[in-house]
Amino acid sequence: MSKRGENIYKRKDGRWEGRYKTKSTANGKMRYISVYGRTYTEVKEKIRQIRPDDITDPKCRFTVMRLCEEWLNNKAYSIKESTLANYRMKLEKYIFPYLGILKYEQLTEQVLENFLDHLLSETGLSAKYVSDILSIIKSVAKYAHKKYGCINIIADTSHPKSQQPESKTTLSRSDVNILLCTVMDNTDLTKLGVLISLYTGIRIGELCALKWSDIDLDSNVLSINRTVQRISESGGKGTKLIFQPPKSSSSRRLIPLPETLTPLLHSFEGEKEHFILSGSSKCIEPRTMQYRFKSILKRSGLPSVNFHILRHTFATYCLTLGFDIKTLSEILGHSSAQITMRCYIHSSLERKRQCMELIKGFDKPSEFSSGKK
Repeated sequence: MSKRGENIYKRKDGRWEGRYKTKSTANGKMRYISVYGRTYTEVKEKIRQIRPDDITDPKCRFTVMRLCEEWLNNKAYSIKESTLANYRMKLEKYIFPYLGILKYEQLTEQVLENFLDHLLSETGLSAKYVSDILSIIKSVAKYAHKKYGCINIIADTSHPKSQQPESKTTLSRSDVNILLCTVMDNTDLTKLGVLISLYTGIRIGELCALKWSDIDLDSNVLSINRTVQRISESGGKGTKLIFQPPKSSSSRRLIPLPETLTPLLHSFEGEKEHFILSGSSKCIEPRTMQYRFKSILKRSGLPSVNFHILRHTFATYCLTLGFDIKTLSEILGHSSAQITMRCYIHSSLERKRQCMELIKGFDKPSEFSSGKK
């Protein structure tokens, strides 16, 4: 089956055939020429190498950097500002230094594979992160093909294989008890924020953007409506703090609050439009909250870890309590239960031992030979 926008298809004899138009020297009319190969990629490369110059748009000889910038400007109208900043960072930090000066027509599968190998072996980036970078390059290639007719030679480049995800790092039961002793002693707004995250699993950006109007203390429900993030401004002109809706529609959610938090929330309740962490109209940004959390960990005698560990700890503890995956997924704001399973279904040795202890019938054959189905 040919790919959309390309005249390349697999024949009944197993070979791949590609056709392209060229001008006939006799009458100046367009005619088709066919090339053959054992694979789709081989045919695609042959067409790229022999396709006449007058058929390929001159803009395909733009540099990779030029086309990337054009693609980014085009995307700016349809994506979040934070996503745009993320794309720009990956382009400027990784793609432009290695591929930027190349003519687009020089961007072959081999060149791209060498680039990916470089990222994986020399920069210490994860396979998932490198895969995200490749997705950007592929999007640029699709843009160049759609707008200028440039052959997309890298469409079949494989994404790096991610290793089996490891179990998320969480706080142990004893560590949680130590942390609770610290934050429950002379509790202030920062410590209250730690407790909210530990008991609800909300993200640090969601916590920092939380206002008292987002908590209904009569119904004991927390509403997640926004998140805050510091991003780089275009042109390297510094950074700025932005508020935006949560990362996905499923991240906009209602979370019932455990009764443990109710008395504390009542004692600290402030003006509806004031941020919870600051108690004023000024927002405490995620980086500041991370610094404060590490200070609390230090005073507790616990190792310095990222604030996100509270989310992992919450999710893991909920599973041990018997939460069903669908409910936990909605509380965490994941777009699907599969994401929750992939991130958190990693049993600890303690949990495996508890499960194995449930097997008590193997020494009682009569229980298995009753004939009941």
